[in-house]
Amino acid sequence: MPADLPRIGPQSRVTLHLSLTLEDGTEVLSSFDGEPLTFTLGDGTLAPGLEELLLDLPEGSDTQALAEGAAVFGAPDPELVHELPLADLPQGFTAEPGQVIAFDTPGGQETPGTVLAVGEDTVRVDFNHPLSRRGLRLRVQVCTVG
Repeated sequence: MPADLPRIGPQSRVTLHLSLTLEDGTEVLSSFDGEPLTFTLGDGTLAPGLEELLLDLPEGSDTQALAEGAAVFGAPDPELVHELPLADLPQGFTAEPGQVIAFDTPGGQETPGTVLAVGEDTVRVDFNHPLSRRGLRLRVQVCTVG
């Protein structure tokens, strides 16, 4: 690969394919079967830790890497684990450990929560990023860098 190819840097306009796979082979996200992602590095499209892994990749590269979810999505914060009344869950919904559920925030946005444990009247929910405690395999194919 020629050394003079453009490389991803701060504020680069990038088009790439991306896949995230869990250690067990479960594909969490992939653009390889569709349109590539186009964004400006630093615009919030990707998690800051993921953007950091892209820095200095040259146009045309096809790279694979292993990463801890905490490095990509941020270290888990124990303050984001909460006990909630089961009554706060949708009627008829049966929560099970490991499920990821969408919750509405007071500001009207949606945030994911992972069920850790279910008690008689409460459910323990982790509002950290669902992948922050997982090992990940990333594949990045850089189409263009501008």
